[in-house]
Amino acid sequence: MKYLITGATGHLGRLVVQELSKQVPINNIRLGVHTPAKATDFKRAGYELATIDYQNTATMNRAFQNIDVLIYIPSLTYKVQTRINEFENTLTAVKEAGISTIIDVSFIADQANNPFQIAGYYAYLPARLASTGLQYAVIKNSLYADPLIPYLPELIKRQNIIYPIGDQAMSFISRQDSAEAIANVAVKPYLYNHGQNYLLTMKQNYNMVELSQIMTTVTGNKIGYNPVSISKFADLYRSEGDGDELASMYKAAAMGLMNDVTNDFQHITGHEPQNMKNFLISNYQPNH
Repeated sequence: MKYLITGATGHLGRLVVQELSKQVPINNIRLGVHTPAKATDFKRAGYELATIDYQNTATMNRAFQNIDVLIYIPSLTYKVQTRINEFENTLTAVKEAGISTIIDVSFIADQANNPFQIAGYYAYLPARLASTGLQYAVIKNSLYADPLIPYLPELIKRQNIIYPIGDQAMSFISRQDSAEAIANVAVKPYLYNHGQNYLLTMKQNYNMVELSQIMTTVTGNKIGYNPVSISKFADLYRSEGDGDELASMYKAAAMGLMNDVTNDFQHITGHEPQNMKNFLISNYQPNH
């Protein structure tokens, strides 16, 4: 079996490469990259690289030759139509190249009433795949725990989590655990042979009081919970380029749409995912 991973130089993609390489010889892994300059370490390590552009089916047609399983990690745009166009282009290339299986990375925010700006793409994805005649699995990530680590110094300074979600909880998974699950599904046909949908979460979700208490314990700094309004949250982070998008996601969380918990990770890997406390302890480095 030959595998191709798109988005291989991204945060998640690099971990998927690492995890898949534990189970598959690297000469059976091809890496689809948008910017080859970011993949020089992979090239040195002996991986086969293929330049792909989701807007250009010709590049994907070349990259997809002789591939059995495509692990599709979408681009990071918040534009629903762009993502759909990119996926449709990918499907065209998949069919032309004769790929039989797609392992598709998605997100928890896929409900029909979810106000997250890109929820329409996640809602479209499983229905679209069901109509293709391909073998596939959709692997939905819950919120990544990883961005909490660089955010901790700001939270310590604020002395509060400020997410505008009220008394609701959110589900999380680490990128490392996500990558392990994705690689496992990709190499085990019984995990993708009837259009399975998985949601990767820790064993429990966390409301913001629970999360703030864990952060207080791990950092040794008092962190409470004092939510701002959704519009204030958007204003605070707009200068970073995604304030409105993030605010729409927390609006979904405040509606109770981001709190599902499953045992899918354990079902796929055979062991429990890392919990939030252990994740933060493993990754938090206080500045001395």
